[in-house]
Amino acid sequence: MPKQGKRLKAVYAGFDREKTYALAEAIRLAKTNAKAKFDETIEISMNLGIDPRHADQMVRGVVGLPNGTGKTVRIGVFARGPKADEAKAAGADVVGADDLAALVQEGKIEFDRCIATPDMMALVGRLGKILGPRGLMPNPKLGTVTMDVKGAVTAAKAGQVEFRAEKAGIIHAGIGKASFGEDKLLENARAFVDAIQKARPTGAKGTYVKKVAVSSSMGPGVRVDVTTLAATA
Repeated sequence: MPKQGKRLKAVYAGFDREKTYALAEAIRLAKTNAKAKFDETIEISMNLGIDPRHADQMVRGVVGLPNGTGKTVRIGVFARGPKADEAKAAGADVVGADDLAALVQEGKIEFDRCIATPDMMALVGRLGKILGPRGLMPNPKLGTVTMDVKGAVTAAKAGQVEFRAEKAGIIHAGIGKASFGEDKLLENARAFVDAIQKARPTGAKGTYVKKVAVSSSMGPGVRVDVTTLAATA
């Protein structure tokens, strides 16, 4: 049996894949199962009782994780003049206007998050076919089309996470690294879950949070008892 197969077999033997665990225990198991040679990301996945194809059932937003993500996020900012200077001073990795648009059109997208001042949106809008499919299109509702460039860059660098429901109503995000303490991962997980709960759309009927699982990048999913998601549980 290949080394990868042996590793996973040993991991699966360490917990019951059919059982649901309290959120804190699920995080402990996912952290324990992170055996790769790199610092794996701990991820949370939530199956929601929504159909994102309907506008009144879409779940999308941003949340700041109290302990950050452990990931270095590269920020691109479309801005001119003083706002461009503000972005650079705040730690943005790539800042520009027409020159940055030209780089994007060439496929040179050297950023993970994109922020723009409102006056740049006519220019950025022409890049929609490139930025949109990558989830990089700036959006006022997500705070990425703003005059507060410094605040937006700082928040993104500090561990702000964007979330968006996929076609099947599944939403997922990294909530930290396996090297984080269990308490920090749990705090981040609760912040993420709380943001999803608050983002419940008006069109969602019946059970909103159906299934939840926690895993490491290379590890199996650990099922979570949804009744333990509340901070008091």
